[in-house]
Amino acid sequence: MPHPFILDQTFKGQNYSLNRLAKAEYENCTFESCSFLKSDLSNISFLECEFVDCDLSNANLKQTTLKEIYFKRCKLLGLQFNQCNDFFLSLRFEDCTLDFSSFYKLKLKNTPFRNCKMVSVDFTQTDLSSAIFQNCNLKNALFHNSVLEKADFRTAYNYSLDPEKNKINKAKFSEKGVIGLLAKYNIRIE
Repeated sequence: MPHPFILDQTFKGQNYSLNRLAKAEYENCTFESCSFLKSDLSNISFLECEFVDCDLSNANLKQTTLKEIYFKRCKLLGLQFNQCNDFFLSLRFEDCTLDFSSFYKLKLKNTPFRNCKMVSVDFTQTDLSSAIFQNCNLKNALFHNSVLEKADFRTAYNYSLDPEKNKINKAKFSEKGVIGLLAKYNIRIE
């Protein structure tokens, strides 16, 4: 049985931790100041939707479709984006907290991360070609066998990545940020 189709709706101040969001296809919808904390969002489709001032921490994203989704000022702790349906996956993040989330093996080409806190995020084997990490805290973020070609790290900080274990051709780094590329050598730069 196909899920209902919900178009051009705004959902404000709802607590979907208590009352589950209906399984449906949501297109061009806005979710504002909603709580999805530990919610089951599996097998729900979100197409061209915005999440503003929402808490989706530890929500279940198994086979969730996220196409052209904009997250602004959202709390996204521990989300397993790698469990989403990766077909059409496209995301934008601004002023979000993504600590302990996973993007393992996803294709996130051209994805913008702006003013985000991303402590201990897993980017293992993720394709982040031409991604933008504008003013992002990447402390303990894991980059291993990641594709970072043409990615922009010029204003990112606290990152540490091994150029020998990641593809970084034409990636952009600030002079100050180059220290994050040398961390494995345990040297002091003064």
